[in-house]
This record gives sequence, C-alpha cells and structure tokens, in this order.
Amino acid sequence: MKGQKGYAMASAMPSGRLPKLLNVWRVLRRWQQLARERRQLAELDMAALKDLGLSRADVMQESERPFWDDPLRK
Repeated sequence: MKGQKGYAMASAMPSGRLPKLLNVWRVLRRWQQLARERRQLAELDMAALKDLGLSRADVMQESERPFWDDPLRK
C-alpha cells in the first residue's frame, strides 16, 4: 500500500535527517511562493498599484529581486 510504503521510508530515515529535509522543502516552497507573488505584482495595472500605494518603480524594484531574496529571512 502507498501509505505503508511512505511510512516505511520516513521511519527508515535517521531521526536527524527528516527535520533537515522538511526545512529544505519549506525553503523551496517559500522561494516558489516569492517568485509567484513577484510575477503577480509585476502584472498588476496602474489602478491596482495606486490602490496599494505603490509606484511602477516600486514594483520593478521588487520584481527584479531574485527568488531566494526573502525579506522575512533577515
């Protein structure tokens, strides 16, 4: 069964490796989220940017940042 196989794989790992793999997974998911949000921000029209209080220059500056540049990880 799939559930048993996955469980067996997770339980077969040394206890120290699983948290490290979860941290790597979380970082990769965060990078994906940042890239998606920056793309969406760049696609907003001027009316939406005005509602947010942002200029096109602000958006360009943010959207040109690399995906690994996470403002929450400072």
